[in-house]
Amino acid sequence: MDLFLDTLAALTRTRRLVPVLIVGVPLVLAQHYFSMDANATAVAVAMVCIFLLIGPFSYRLLFGEEGFRGHLRRLGIVHPEPWLRLFAFGMLGGMPALFGLLIPELFGWPASFLTYSVNIAVAAGLFWVGSWGLARDIQQELSLDRERARAAALELEAEHARLLALEAHLDPHFLFNTLNAIAEWVREDPVHAEHAILQLSAVLREIMEGCKRRTWPLSRELDLVRSVWDLHAVRDPDRFGATLDLPELEVPPMVLLPLAENAVKHGPAKGHSGRVGLTLQRVAGGLRIDVHNPGPYNGPREGGEGLPMVRRRLALQFGDRATLGLSEDAGRTHAVLELPGGSP
Repeated sequence: MDLFLDTLAALTRTRRLVPVLIVGVPLVLAQHYFSMDANATAVAVAMVCIFLLIGPFSYRLLFGEEGFRGHLRRLGIVHPEPWLRLFAFGMLGGMPALFGLLIPELFGWPASFLTYSVNIAVAAGLFWVGSWGLARDIQQELSLDRERARAAALELEAEHARLLALEAHLDPHFLFNTLNAIAEWVREDPVHAEHAILQLSAVLREIMEGCKRRTWPLSRELDLVRSVWDLHAVRDPDRFGATLDLPELEVPPMVLLPLAENAVKHGPAKGHSGRVGLTLQRVAGGLRIDVHNPGPYNGPREGGEGLPMVRRRLALQFGDRATLGLSEDAGRTHAVLELPGGSP
C-alpha cells in the first residue's frame, strides 16, 4: 500500500502530470469526437485513470527495489525470471486497453475510436511505454535523492573529521606562548599562573566538547572566543575587547575561533597597535558578527586554511543563507559573518 500511495504522489508532481495530460487529454478528445456512442468518452477517461492507477505502480512492484524483486533479494530468495516479470507487467500494463475492449462488449455498446481495429494496439503500446517511462523516472528520482542524502551525510562526516584536527582551530604558537608565560609566572606570581592554567584547561576542554557536536549555542561559541582572547591577552589585558549581545542561535562549534585567531595573528601579533574586538548586531532576518583587528587587509593569504574551512562549514549548515566577507575600514580589518535567524 505504501508503494502504491508513493507512486500516486509521485505522479501528481508537475514534471509528470503535465506529460500525462498532454497525451491523455488528446486521447479522450479523439475518443469523444470520432466515436458514435455517448458512453465512449467515459470509457476513455476510465482507461486513462486505470493506466495511472495500475501502470507505473505495476512496473515498480515487479522491477523496482521497493517491490517484490527487492524484497525477495533482501530475503536471499532468487527473484523470478525476467520474462515472467515482463509477462506480468504486460498483463497489468495492458489492463486499460483490456477494459476498453471488454466494457463495450459487456454492455452491447458499439466499438469506439480507441478500441477499433489497430487503434487499440496503439493505445496499449502508449499505456505500456508510459507506464515504463513514468515508473523509471520515479525510480531514478528516488535513487538520486538517496545519493544526494548519502553525499550530504558523507560531507558532514568529513567536516567532522576535519574538526577533530585541533591544530586547525587552535594556533600552536598561541598555546606555546601561553605555556611559556605560565612558566614565568610560576616563579613570579603563582596565583596568576594557577588561574591561567585553569583557564587554559577550560578552553581545551571546551574545544574537545565542540569536536563532538554538530551545533551549539552562539553564547558558548562567544564564551570560547572570549576565553581564547583572554589567554592571548595575558601580557597586555587592555589590548583586547568585545561588545557582546547574545541572541539565541545555534552555530557550528568553533566557527568563530579561526576568525578570532586571525584577528590576533594579523593584528597585534604583527605589531599593529590597537584593540581586537567582536561586535554583534541584529539585522533583518538574522545576525551580523564583525570580528575586527588593527592593521590593513592585504587580500586572501595563499595557503590559508582557516577562512576556507569556515566557509565550508557555513555552507554545510546554512547553505547559501550565511556569508563571510573581509574588508578594510580606517586601517582596520573586518571579518563579517552574516547568519540567518533560527537554527541550522
